[in-house]
Amino acid sequence: MATILSAQTTDVRVNSVTPALFRRWPDPAALAGADRTELEELLRPLGFYRAKAETLLQLGRRVLEDFDDVVPRTLPELVTLPGVGRKTANVVLGNAFGVPGITVDTHFGRLARRFGWTTQTDPDKVEAEVGALFPPSDWVMLCHHLIWHGRRRCHARRPACGACPVAALCPAYGEGETDPVKAAALVREPRR
Repeated sequence: MATILSAQTTDVRVNSVTPALFRRWPDPAALAGADRTELEELLRPLGFYRAKAETLLQLGRRVLEDFDDVVPRTLPELVTLPGVGRKTANVVLGNAFGVPGITVDTHFGRLARRFGWTTQTDPDKVEAEVGALFPPSDWVMLCHHLIWHGRRRCHARRPACGACPVAALCPAYGEGETDPVKAAALVREPRR
């Protein structure tokens, strides 16, 4: 559910509502029977909270009716669910079930191109090309590391090249600030 909620909002906001969401509706059956107004109120801090509430209600119903209240464990099944595309399915498979997959978000795609692993912009093509370079056992952690690095240092507009631990290996070194002091000021610390 949290992955679906993350669209057009920050992880900080999503993480602020998910504990109450999971306490109130701990499984798809409970979510399928949720009161829409109550669900919307809980999701209000998020962008598009009405649409997200509707998606979660549909998701709960579909998992309950089509999968006997058990979240599917395959990509083809997951992508049939409301609000679940390939990226969300790979997040769920990798983090909940340990199934290798490559999650191509904006950060992953940008870094894969900067590192010279692909020239593609289409997420499916990025996934295929990067997947061919690494063993499946590395895919989930590779995604976590690249997304983290993209959020903290290798930003889209002003990468902190001078404060980058992989600068010596990066073909795109110099696209951003190379002065170590100035680059360090660009590094974004994780939000708690």
